[in-house]
Amino acid sequence: CQKMPLFKQDATYYAQEVKAGRLTASQLVDWALENIQALNPSLHAVAHVQAESARAQAQAHDQLWRQLSESERQELPAFFGVPILLKDLGQLQAGEPSYAGAQLMADYVANQTSYFVERIQALGFIVVGRTNVPEFGFKNISDAQFTGAVSYPGDLTRNAGGSSGGAAAALKAGMVPIVTASDGGGSIRIPASFCGLIGLKPSRGRVPVGPDGYRGWQGASVHFALTKSVRDTWTLLEGLQVEQWAAPYMVPQMSPGPLTLPQRPLRIAYLLDSPLTPQVRLDVANLLRQTVERLAGMGHELVAVDFPVDVIAAARDYTTMNAVETVAMMRGFEASLGRALTPDDMEPMTWGIYQAGLPWDAADYSQLLGRWDQLAADMENFFQDYDLLLTPGTNGPAPLHGSFAASAEMAQRLLNQEGLAKEARTDLIMERWKDSWAYTPWTFLQNLAGQPAIMLPLGKSSEGLPLGVQLWAGKGQERVLCQLATAFEAAGVLETEIIE
Repeated sequence: CQKMPLFKQDATYYAQEVKAGRLTASQLVDWALENIQALNPSLHAVAHVQAESARAQAQAHDQLWRQLSESERQELPAFFGVPILLKDLGQLQAGEPSYAGAQLMADYVANQTSYFVERIQALGFIVVGRTNVPEFGFKNISDAQFTGAVSYPGDLTRNAGGSSGGAAAALKAGMVPIVTASDGGGSIRIPASFCGLIGLKPSRGRVPVGPDGYRGWQGASVHFALTKSVRDTWTLLEGLQVEQWAAPYMVPQMSPGPLTLPQRPLRIAYLLDSPLTPQVRLDVANLLRQTVERLAGMGHELVAVDFPVDVIAAARDYTTMNAVETVAMMRGFEASLGRALTPDDMEPMTWGIYQAGLPWDAADYSQLLGRWDQLAADMENFFQDYDLLLTPGTNGPAPLHGSFAASAEMAQRLLNQEGLAKEARTDLIMERWKDSWAYTPWTFLQNLAGQPAIMLPLGKSSEGLPLGVQLWAGKGQERVLCQLATAFEAAGVLETEIIE
């Protein structure tokens, strides 16, 4: 039989082809489903396929198109008829399973649809399945024991990243032209760096939340997407943005209008070193230097700075927040199951985080959130002096599978924390994450601050693998991030091609 084509173009291209009648939604969905069937056995990028509902939706799209006049077809939603994969973590669709990479979720079927997913569907997308993640999204790689490790399409010995690793691998392989993702500490941006994609983490409050939860990780986690073009990123952001008065966080909507190049020279701070990283790789340092030179050549002012906040203290608070939020999540499971959870219910890493959160009380957590608020205020003050902050993306390319695996001794320490004080339990989790922190130290502060950041595929590692560079801005400043991304795209230096 004839091989179905991979999705080499961006989502906007395919939507335009459908609106013009040169392709149909049914054709695109069939291509996506066959691509998944052919490629997923080697990548483990997709955790669930929903072929029947996707084909039914595609037929409904095609029928609607046939009923419209030519002018009416151009008014269809921006991504009409385009197949998409949802990240299988917190992006629920009624009647469909959601595993979150966890055996505890093996039998879960959503009874409601997330507002984020409703907006995705309203933009014309057709959901064809759900992408693989690490268990509950806790890692910067995707290696869930329940749903399998996700491979980078260009080298199957390497991991595509986390927690949106399945999404990144599916997009880089050309299964679909766009994927949703989410980011609680770099989970959009890390896989974007590893896989050579564009990864925007929007401002806290930019996109819809609820009704399944309104303050994921106290607002640190936000949903969006991975893309292959800036126009996809911007069009999607415009379509998803909302002033959601019922939600705990909100930013003013961006004014409408086409995305342009930067309208003035920008003042851009940059830094290389992080207290979490003993040594920055030479190829990572060289890419940052090249980016600084490129930006200066565009007419922008570049200023070397140090981190304006205490990174180590913020990392401790971030770790504790993860642990406390995990306790809340596990109590929900216990109530649903009618029994206490045991280590057999989850991976040692997850159990360890759960146990680390148990001793912290409400007063401790209130003080932590106060420090978190101060960090956000300090970073907003920083962006009164600078338009952007430029950092490396990751301290190396997609890592080999097993690079951050826990030793047997560490696994036992995670499982047996009795007698440890609360601070010692946080120390243990930070020790477990030490290598991961060193590899991806630049992507979690934006989540605490609630500020937007974008990962751009601007170079290659010494192994010839993708490397990203990160730009970070104050709250609500996604436009300037995308304007600068447009300048890089216009210069032809964004490397987002799929891997065949």
